[in-house]
Amino acid sequence: MSRTVRTFEATITNQQQVRDDLDQLGWAASKLWNVGRYYAQEQWDDTGEIPDDGELKAELKGHERYTDLHSQSSQRVLEELAEAFNGWFGKRRNGDDRARPPGYRKNGDSHPRSTVSFKAAGFKHDAQFTRVRLSKGRNLKEHRSDFILCEYQTRPDIDLTEWDIQQVRAVYKRDEWRLQFVCRTTIDPESPGDDVAGVDLGICNFAAVSFGGESVLYPGGALKEDEYYLTKKKAKCDDSSSCEATRLDRKRAGRRTHFLHALSKSIVNECVERGVGTLVVGDLGGIREDDENGEPQNWGDHGNLDLHGWAFDRFTTLLDYKAEAEGIDLELVSERDTSKSCSACGHTDDNQRVERGLYVCEKCDTVANADVNGAENIRQKVLPSLATDGGDRDNGWLAQPAVHLFDRSEGRFAPREQVVNREP
Repeated sequence: MSRTVRTFEATITNQQQVRDDLDQLGWAASKLWNVGRYYAQEQWDDTGEIPDDGELKAELKGHERYTDLHSQSSQRVLEELAEAFNGWFGKRRNGDDRARPPGYRKNGDSHPRSTVSFKAAGFKHDAQFTRVRLSKGRNLKEHRSDFILCEYQTRPDIDLTEWDIQQVRAVYKRDEWRLQFVCRTTIDPESPGDDVAGVDLGICNFAAVSFGGESVLYPGGALKEDEYYLTKKKAKCDDSSSCEATRLDRKRAGRRTHFLHALSKSIVNECVERGVGTLVVGDLGGIREDDENGEPQNWGDHGNLDLHGWAFDRFTTLLDYKAEAEGIDLELVSERDTSKSCSACGHTDDNQRVERGLYVCEKCDTVANADVNGAENIRQKVLPSLATDGGDRDNGWLAQPAVHLFDRSEGRFAPREQVVNREP
């Protein structure tokens, strides 16, 4: 038995009745963000330190903007601000000179409508009548109702009564408010089988998967194109906080999210078809850390740019919960020497990766796709090496992996032949 978390989005069917009240909360959240942003900047200028969410809450809990929202909603705004500052500071520490601290939420004299989160004490769900009651802050209760009653509609295949709702978020998207239900439940799926697959994550090929006899490459070209194209489009904007710049940021984030969801879903489906019960993933947790001399690791101009845009941690999280829902265990293992060792004979040599994408073993003459070789080494981290036990087996699959490309027209991954040959 294990816990799993999902987020389901719903439309608000009584939009006209609740829009004004939700607007007030959204604007209040933006103003509180700005108050916290100003305080954080002052602390940074005075001490060189960024206040954490605990300090922000303690300092601002008496502010009138804080009491515009339910206390838990205000806490979440400040938590998000602290997370944004920590993310910026981490990039700055790792040598990303282009990284900028989180900005103010304001366009001229107006404020955008920020997402408002409601934790357990801030909402009450009525499953029978498909509605949810959202609490306001003390300041916004005067002369009006104490809460906002939103009627909603989810997809037909979603039954929220089967889930434990942990949080409700009011999100302003495409000129209307929508609800997001963050839910948790207990699942006990049956494992697809006992086989093991290995996953090697990278920049050129976002993922290489070895099933021990066949392999699949998932190039990151579509994601890279979006990152470069939309970043250049944003650079042409006169103001980085303009509506157009914000729209481009949202578009890039949306495309990245869809890519990662589609990729993790495709890998899990391939595992289910092959009876894989354990998915072993190379841990890239230290890829952005400093080298042994205390300097940020240098992956080349394009590599460093890609590295900060690539959401490896987020992808692993998505892969984990999708695998869990199918009864597949996910294990993180060290990637140490997986790119240097031959997966066929175990010989290790720094010079065996003769060029990008090609691995040639000087000892056994195995020729392999370098990423697939790494994925197989990762797979063997939890298995005895089938290649070095004295037996013979065909390893041609190491050099000739299948390639699945992201098909923009379908929004999913498919074998390269199907994507290339599909009519426009």
